[in-house]
Amino acid sequence: MKIREIREMSTDELVKRIVEEENNSVDLRFAHELKQLTNTAKLRNTKRDIAKMKTILKERAAKEVKS
Repeated sequence: MKIREIREMSTDELVKRIVEEENNSVDLRFAHELKQLTNTAKLRNTKRDIAKMKTILKERAAKEVKS
């Protein structure tokens, strides 16, 4: 997911998406442990997407505190 796409989302959408991605991450890790995951890059990309979304949320919170 591109950072531009994340910035266009509302805060509520971001929170929902983070929860979904964290659940997806758990499923991917489970599949990886069971040797069912063929594309292990999905794990890395999911972690990065979660980090990007959390970063945007923190940036928005910092803006609110400043103003």
